Amino acid sequence: MIYDLETTGLDPEQDEFIQIAAMRFTAGSLCPEDTFASFAKPRRSISSFIESYTGVGNRHVANANRPEEVLCEFAAWSGDSTLIAHNGLRFDSKFLAATCRRHGLPMREVHSIDTIHMSKMLFGKVRGTGHSLDHLISRLRIDSQNIRRHDARGDVEILGRAVAGMWQRLGLDRSFNGVPRHGAFLPIDRG
Repeated sequence: MIYDLETTGLDPEQDEFIQIAAMRFTAGSLCPEDTFASFAKPRRSISSFIESYTGVGNRHVANANRPEEVLCEFAAWSGDSTLIAHNGLRFDSKFLAATCRRHGLPMREVHSIDTIHMSKMLFGKVRGTGHSLDHLISRLRIDSQNIRRHDARGDVEILGRAVAGMWQRLGLDRSFNGVPRHGAFLPIDRG
């Protein structure tokens, strides 16, 4: 399952996520009919810099649930799916765990794949070889016109196309065998 977060800043211990989006990915194909998307209302105002970068402002989150509530909804929706995010090891996974810890949510570990590892498998690890999402868009010739970047919904769609392209070029099986994994934490579903 491909997912992405937008946040109030870069520090998972101080900042909160303000948007999460996800789309199922099965056997090399995106499932656009099976998506999750939600804003989350942080405890402090969204800065003008973050609004200009993500397009998410205080008016978007005014009536949204708090991040910990949204994360519980996301955890219930995602089940035991493997989470797939770009730069997930260093960024997204840390925000998931920090949200659980901050709010005392009992956690469960799920498998997670950082698509930077897939990019390095495909394009190499030579110094100077970029592995940003923008590099993937360019290398894989992904049409990203009319898709808003740095909006979780748009980035999930773009990343999904990138994952599909890398999955095919790497000749991966439906379980992504051979791709490194790390643990990520989600709240235990209380449903």
